[in-house]
Amino acid sequence: MARKRNRVLEDVRVEKYVAEGKCLSRIDDQVIFIKNAVPGDLVDLIIERKKPSFSEARIKSLKEPSPLRKEAFCEHFGVCGGCKWQNLDYNKQLEFKQQQVEDQLSRIGKVDLPKVQPIIGAEETEEYRNKLEYTFTNMRWITKEEMDSDEEFERRGVGFHVPGQYDKVVDLNKCHLQKDISNKIRIHIRDFAKENNLEFYNVKQHSGILRNLMIRLAETGELMIILQVSNCEFNDIEALLESVKNTFPEITSLLYVINNKKNDTIFDQEIVTYNGNDFIMEEMPIETGQRLKFKIGPKSFFQTNTKQAIKLYEKTKELANIQPDEVVYDLYTGTGTIANFVANKAKKVIGLEYVKEAIDDAFINSEINNITNTDFYAGDMKDILTTSFINKHGKPDVIITDPPRAGMHKDVIEMLKFASPNRIVYVSCNPATQARDLDLLKEMYSVKDVIPADLFPHTHHVENIVLLVKK
Repeated sequence: MARKRNRVLEDVRVEKYVAEGKCLSRIDDQVIFIKNAVPGDLVDLIIERKKPSFSEARIKSLKEPSPLRKEAFCEHFGVCGGCKWQNLDYNKQLEFKQQQVEDQLSRIGKVDLPKVQPIIGAEETEEYRNKLEYTFTNMRWITKEEMDSDEEFERRGVGFHVPGQYDKVVDLNKCHLQKDISNKIRIHIRDFAKENNLEFYNVKQHSGILRNLMIRLAETGELMIILQVSNCEFNDIEALLESVKNTFPEITSLLYVINNKKNDTIFDQEIVTYNGNDFIMEEMPIETGQRLKFKIGPKSFFQTNTKQAIKLYEKTKELANIQPDEVVYDLYTGTGTIANFVANKAKKVIGLEYVKEAIDDAFINSEINNITNTDFYAGDMKDILTTSFINKHGKPDVIITDPPRAGMHKDVIEMLKFASPNRIVYVSCNPATQARDLDLLKEMYSVKDVIPADLFPHTHHVENIVLLVKK
């Protein structure tokens, strides 16, 4: 039994992982959610938030580490918002992700499940991301050691947000999520900006120049940099861009955007090319031995783990079992990645996507790969996928859907029922919303296959593929 002392709970045994990568313990029928713990740990806890039905806590001291625990490899672990499972053996990460999929589909979806296939693990668990977004700040996160010291410290930095604190950013020395060229570029920009007195952004006051940095790396070696700035003219950042261009000649696409809005989304902003192309090219092999080429623009969605995405798409294609005379709808197609990936099996593939620039790239991706049986349409999914659209283009035999984390709008699900394809392959980055949608489809469809895939090592996130067959 844990002993209580003010806001401290002593000798608490951590039970299991739950949602969002947190762990759970129960004390006197009270549920405690714990950050940065591992099942099996014996810990003293500090309660950070108390509600009638649960409390949230952090570890005050680790008294007995779990046998599952391992040492984190990143110096920023525990403060930075990324890679929260570094302290857990990778094989155990896969086990917990597999269990998460099974639990959420059965508990939320309330559907009859076949035996879930083994999760597709990643061969590379570091430097696997092809895209990262860093945030500039003039009020970086200060460590306890810095606060306790009498020394003056630099408040400007660029890195990732502290979890739950939109205005605090961890200034990163090294991030293990991308190849080291990403670290070199980020640090060069940070140091140049400090030396030349470029103002770092303050999100509370909406002041400052340097706001956001996006780095995209392709397996082809092509490299895109997007510098997002505010409250300035081109002349204010020209020297910085020129320095980046000259220092890193391997950059094939150097872009910038002046965004004076209060939010940092760039889908509605003009992106300017400073040097090179306004896109990068990526390649993916398909089973015929052909390598598909994909044009990726600054606003394009592309799976952030290219090597694992290939495995994901191969399984999606396999489950879809597309026949030569069949019509396929690819919902949330992005730049047409899945649509072009499966096109050699189908009579026709129709892709739908919200972002117009992504659809423009989808057309180009079909063209550069000599694919002639695809067509693409841009618009809000619930508005474009209508009975008239389906009647005009023909009911699909197969639907592949890969929606954002929020899942599919209820109107879209109703259109899936109206279209009544023989098979639906549902790819999801959020098994909880996927399970909710399966519950709405279960009257017409049975779940025939479930395959989890790990595209995000050292995080609690998991992709999942479900095959639905019409009853």
